[in-house]
Amino acid sequence: MGGLAAALRLAGRGARVTLFERGDTAGGKARGETIGGQTLDTGPTVVTMPQVFAELFAAAGERLEDHVTLRRADVLARHFWQDGGRLDLFADHARSRAAIVETFGEREAAGFDAFAAQARRVYEIVDAPFVQGQRPTVLGTLRTFGLSALPDLARIDGLRSLWTSLGDHFREPRLRQLFGRYATYVGSSPFKAPATLAVIAGVEMAGVFCVDGGIRRLVAALVGLAERRGVEMRTGVEVARLTRRGGRVCGLETSDGGAHTFDAVVFAGDATALSSGLLGPEVVGAVTPSGERALSAITVCGLAHAAADAPLSHHNVFFGADSAAEFGALFDRGRVPDDPTLYVCAQDRAPDALTLATPTPERVLALINAPAVPEPSSRSSSPWNPERNDSSRGALSTPAAATTWIAARLAPFGVTLTQATQTRTPEGWADLYPGSGGSLYGRASHGWRQAFLRPAARSPVPGLYLAGGTVHPGAGMPMAALSGARAAEALWADLPSTSRSPTTATPGGISMPSPTTAATP
Repeated sequence: MGGLAAALRLAGRGARVTLFERGDTAGGKARGETIGGQTLDTGPTVVTMPQVFAELFAAAGERLEDHVTLRRADVLARHFWQDGGRLDLFADHARSRAAIVETFGEREAAGFDAFAAQARRVYEIVDAPFVQGQRPTVLGTLRTFGLSALPDLARIDGLRSLWTSLGDHFREPRLRQLFGRYATYVGSSPFKAPATLAVIAGVEMAGVFCVDGGIRRLVAALVGLAERRGVEMRTGVEVARLTRRGGRVCGLETSDGGAHTFDAVVFAGDATALSSGLLGPEVVGAVTPSGERALSAITVCGLAHAAADAPLSHHNVFFGADSAAEFGALFDRGRVPDDPTLYVCAQDRAPDALTLATPTPERVLALINAPAVPEPSSRSSSPWNPERNDSSRGALSTPAAATTWIAARLAPFGVTLTQATQTRTPEGWADLYPGSGGSLYGRASHGWRQAFLRPAARSPVPGLYLAGGTVHPGAGMPMAALSGARAAEALWADLPSTSRSPTTATPGGISMPSPTTAATP
């Protein structure tokens, strides 16, 4: 998504652009797969911040709504606890509040009011300087906004953990568990991530949308837009090495032996692929990883038969019993929890209803969080065994065990998985996204400094720019798209003023080990 956005922005300025994609289709983690004759979204399943994508189309002279239909979700998610408790959150604050009153009482509903207000406030504070801008720094933030920025920096509550701050609003542990889950949206622990991540709730409150035809329909529309603007799409081509001349990145080599020369390159794969040398020694210094890897996942996607009264909504969360034990296993012990939280997207259920009579079988994506593959330097002190599907990472770490556990978790709700399923583990994600170690979000957002430590669009290596979910402003489709826009802006600004017809190579797409978009203004 970052590579597509960069390519579109550059082509819109008149650049000649080539996008190299290791996979058979563009889109990165916004991917779909066909299982049992039906196509499912196997990455992101909803869209937030739709204005980001509307702006991409507008910059190319077209309208998003002419190509993609977005439907606002009425029900954000349905939540289940093991004691039989259940709670729906809605796009409408009043309906969510009423549901909390009914289940947990007025005191907890008042806490929800305060939390929602805080989430919106944080979103308003960080949107322009952090989300929309080039990578911020502490000194740069203070220099830009002066002393008047200090109260805002205090309000985003970056020095406490999200879990601690939730204690200000909720006495009910199940609600702390529910809203603490927002940290996992960026692959992090609510016990280690700053309270600033309440911003994710603010983003959801601004609107969650489903795409008619699935996320892959949005990707196809962006690809079509890029092609209409002259972007040369080269899918199924792996970039093996970036090349430098005179200290500047000047092109790339593909795994089939091809050599290509460009004026600049935007790399939109996992940033760690650069620092680990997967794209050659010339660009190892472009990224200095900071912090631990964010979460990976074990996913089971495919078809399921559901009873007529199965209480699934479009998004469903089945909580484990103990959040502290769950995240302790994930981040402190590098293990898949024995009692994890399970997320299920029932893709044939409309986002504007609580329950529906759905086709049988229906399409489902089930996910449990899992630790990423440890960094090579840490394996000597880790229980990690590099053999695939090693059960030392937890009883549920193997595909068979995870699938069996998920099936058993869903059975009491009238949902039965069919044989048409596919399971992917952290090792499988690592194969898809080289350099990532299977992390789906880059580096974990643990501690207040991490937001200032993500790689920026403009790398230290001249001619090389970065985009995607592992760089600023972070993970998620809209964030990745914004990173592509920032990379295009930086690249264009750096081009020699006397030459507005150079060639720009941009490794594009989060799913690529070394995807590249080449653009010549």
